[in-house]
This record gives sequence, structure tokens and C-alpha cells, in this order.
Amino acid sequence: MTKVDYIIVEILQILKKDTRGLTIQELSQLTKTSRITTSMALMKLEGQGKIDIRVIGNCKLHYKKVSK
Repeated sequence: MTKVDYIIVEILQILKKDTRGLTIQELSQLTKTSRITTSMALMKLEGQGKIDIRVIGNCKLHYKKVSK
């Protein structure tokens, strides 16, 4: 597994616990990685359909997709 794959697992765990939505900066602080690495992981998760993104002004809030 690459570093991004480990970050993806960690981000999914964080988003599962915190349902209010988090920015890239907040997620990078929680995972102790750079914003670039965090954004790469989030792009992969978005492509896989595992997260939802809500844009508010110039902020993007990331949520774990709720399975129905």
C-alpha cells in the first residue's frame, strides 16, 4: 500500500466519526500530512464514490457518503 492508501483509510475513519463535514486543511491537520497529499486522497475517494463534497463559498466540506 502507498502512503495515499493509508491516508485514505485514516480519512474514512475520521469522516465516519465527524459528520459535520471537514475541509482539506482540517483533514490534513488530523492526519498529520500535507494538504497536497490529503487532496490527492480525497480525489481518489471522490472518484470511488465514497465521499460527498459540498461547496460553501470558497470552502469544500467533505462528508462520508451514507449508504442507503
